Amino acid sequence: MDNNLNEVVLDKLTKTCRCRAISRAKIKEAIKNGASTFEEVKEITGAGKGSCKGANCSYIINELIKKHKEENEI
Repeated sequence: MDNNLNEVVLDKLTKTCRCRAISRAKIKEAIKNGASTFEEVKEITGAGKGSCKGANCSYIINELIKKHKEENEI
């Protein structure tokens, strides 16, 4: 299986926000569409609004934002 296909499948299956069952794919889509902070991702996706209030997912989301910025630097 192609590595990109593996990543797409894992992104759909991996729950970044376990409290709200928000997939990594949904988080990445929000970031790709312009969300550049945890608060923006939270408002767009609902991630970080569960019972832990982002304690479990904020670090991962911030790392995804950082990675996106690094990959898209000019």
